[in-house]
Amino acid sequence: MLVLSRQRDETIMIGDDIEITVVDIRGDKVRLGINAPASVPVHRKEVYEAIKRENREASQGMNIEDLDKAQRKLKRPDSRRDGGSNSSGGAQNS
Repeated sequence: MLVLSRQRDETIMIGDDIEITVVDIRGDKVRLGINAPASVPVHRKEVYEAIKRENREASQGMNIEDLDKAQRKLKRPDSRRDGGSNSSGGAQNS
């Protein structure tokens, strides 16, 4: 683990496009500002772990029969999509 010392308003870079800036220091609390591309998710570790746990629990709740049933529903043609009629009813372009 790389350990760095920084003061207020100082920044470290991760790669070319992630900046972490010390915004404020109060007692034993440090406020960090993180500037990263939208494609890079940034979470506090406890939030990240909760997301992983929820995703794992959600994926374990599905069984193969439920997945097959959902897939068949998605493949089923929906007669409501075209309004049930093939006539245009409007003016024709020549």
